[in-house]
Amino acid sequence: MSSVTPDQPRRTGAGVAADARPAGRARPRVPAPRSGEAPRGRAPLPVAAGVAAGWAALTSWLPVTLVLGLAQLSEDAGSLPGALRAGLAGWLLGHGVPLETPAGPLGLAPLALTALAVWRLTRAGVHVTRAVGARGGRSPRQALTVAVAVGIGYALLGALAAIAVSAGGPRVSPIRAGLAFALLGTLAALVGAVRTTGVSVLLARRSAPPLRDGVRTGLVAGLLLLGAGAGAAGLAVATGGGDAADMIGAYRTGVAGQAGITLVSLAYAPNATVWSASYLLGPGFAVGTGTAVRTSEVALGALPAVPLLAGLPRGPVDGLGVGLLAVPVLAGMAAGWLLARRLARVAAEERVTIGWPELLVPAALAGPVAGVLLGVAAAISGGPLGGGRLAEVGPVWWQVAGVATAVVGVGALLGAVATRILTREATPRRKRTGAETARGAPDAPGRP
Repeated sequence: MSSVTPDQPRRTGAGVAADARPAGRARPRVPAPRSGEAPRGRAPLPVAAGVAAGWAALTSWLPVTLVLGLAQLSEDAGSLPGALRAGLAGWLLGHGVPLETPAGPLGLAPLALTALAVWRLTRAGVHVTRAVGARGGRSPRQALTVAVAVGIGYALLGALAAIAVSAGGPRVSPIRAGLAFALLGTLAALVGAVRTTGVSVLLARRSAPPLRDGVRTGLVAGLLLLGAGAGAAGLAVATGGGDAADMIGAYRTGVAGQAGITLVSLAYAPNATVWSASYLLGPGFAVGTGTAVRTSEVALGALPAVPLLAGLPRGPVDGLGVGLLAVPVLAGMAAGWLLARRLARVAAEERVTIGWPELLVPAALAGPVAGVLLGVAAAISGGPLGGGRLAEVGPVWWQVAGVATAVVGVGALLGAVATRILTREATPRRKRTGAETARGAPDAPGRP
């Protein structure tokens, strides 16, 4: 038997210190860095923001330069400096910065380029957040700091691009370019920073369940309307494909030049999508001062030779085309149906009862959310194409926002109520509380 008693410690082996740690015991922690010292492995915020903003600018500018370089190619025209300058001008235009040309202001932004820039800036916000060690920190201050830093770096690049373009081409205001780039860069980077830091999860948990459901339903309805607009615009361009091909061939720039013109037209395809959605809603859009393209009337003048305009309607809708008027209401009803189905599924899982207020409030909120989405899309999709008659191109944003709010709100309410009435609910055990609608709520009492 061992001679060690509970009151007597075990003897240490020869050559082994009494305070030695057994094998496998965790090593002591390294002392934390003193206050004021930057953690190791983390990049300084100005450096990380500058590199990320520069990479976002480069990856969104190069495709524009390539496309516009192809559009300028012909047997006796086009040069590398001209393509680079045109790429900078188009890049500025894609950020909503107008160009002052001899023919008048050019401010119709290609939304495909805008979407590319927003995506790259969102990724810049993600990369900077990771580089400075703020990932998962759930700090709104850190997310805002990262976004502002990226916005400042992007604004400097925009101002430099405006100065370079003004030196040998259209006049561009460096101040306006800097402000536009700062706003777009900050907002887009904030989206990436909020998601990476985890602040979006906090905001979702702290917001009221009807508000979350209403925002989700409104976004779904707005995206369904934009999808319907994209389908209608694509069908119209396909129907007028012969006219579009004649317009492209009239440029006589060769195969490479025609490919560039086609890509430029595709860059404005999102604009046509928004215009088509406005057409389905009723307010329509204009292609010049004093013109109107609506389901009830079409009044057009002389149009520029742009392939994308080959799909414009030639008159008001009649016959089976009247069914297009029901598309916005159907989009709202589909969003309301999805809302009711989702709430019914949650109720069945949690063995609770969904009251009418929990269904009707989000359905009613869907209208304003969809109105804001489509109103903003309409505002950024238009702009001047020069002076004179083409100074007004695109829809009127407040008309689109107002009609979308009313139509989607009514449609979502109809869809949600009809689904609630026609769908058999699960047998409830108790009333559902507002706190239990949040994701990850505890199981109801009595739930197996």
